[in-house]
Amino acid sequence: MNWQPSSELATLHERARILAEVRAFFAERGVLEVETPLLGRAGTSDPQLESFTTQYFGPGHAAGLPLYLHTSPEFAMKRLLAAGSGPIYQICKVFRQGEAGRRHNPEFSMLEWYRPGWDHHRLMDEVEALVAPMLGLQGTARRLDYRDAFVEYADIDPLEETIPGLRACAQRLGCGGMEMGESRDGWLDLILSHHIEPQLGRGGLCFLQHYPASQAALARLSPQDPRVAERFELYCQGIELANGFHELSDAAEQRRRFEQDLVTRRERGLAESPIDEALLAALADGLPDCAGVALGLDRLIMLALGIESIGEVQAFDFERC
Repeated sequence: MNWQPSSELATLHERARILAEVRAFFAERGVLEVETPLLGRAGTSDPQLESFTTQYFGPGHAAGLPLYLHTSPEFAMKRLLAAGSGPIYQICKVFRQGEAGRRHNPEFSMLEWYRPGWDHHRLMDEVEALVAPMLGLQGTARRLDYRDAFVEYADIDPLEETIPGLRACAQRLGCGGMEMGESRDGWLDLILSHHIEPQLGRGGLCFLQHYPASQAALARLSPQDPRVAERFELYCQGIELANGFHELSDAAEQRRRFEQDLVTRRERGLAESPIDEALLAALADGLPDCAGVALGLDRLIMLALGIESIGEVQAFDFERC
């Protein structure tokens, strides 16, 4: 067994320096650092993610209480926002089942923050202000609509193309041998991840914005075009760094979307978890108009230091935990 760290000690010093810069960035702007539980009574409903599960045995729960390691601190942070916290950020570990590789680890570090009174456009400005200096980038980040990216790089309209058309496009572009059946979002994600994403953010930052509404269960719909949502992702050198939203605050609509996610999970034979009723109660009580974003710290550190593998910026990766 190799007991040694997966990261060089010099890299860990650089990691600590970058984390200190992140905290200084938010302290200067008056954003409160918070901590929320890693364990919760509800797992993710997102069909693209899987939660780690465990159980608590103790007073009041002799038979065992099912618990889930969070895939994001989002739900608990929104409860703080509804309680009047004001702008907040968090640096924490998150856990995603089945994700391991050069850019993935089942346990990784996330920076997540929320800005009451802001929309996604203003939040993109702040994301750029944080990330660009750390990566030594000059100039303004590109902002590219999801639809325009598909037209530019795949020569199709993702909002209008039929499923047979998406299948033919994936085959034309050589997007692997995966079969997505009648899943429209599955075909779109295949084309995006295999063909478009690797071309984004070459030479600078690129925000991909206004995703299809079906791919943004936690975001508001665009008032200009309800087929798309006010969601963005940040890319650099073909690597996704961040995922942000102009947050949905309608409790009834959020419940409907959660329930639809569970239907999708059921159809795909995926595990289901309870809906987060505490979040829905907070939304019903009143979530302030806000925008929020989650940023993968390990990937940011990889890019800042010119390192190719996520394990090399973590003290102990999945193989050595």
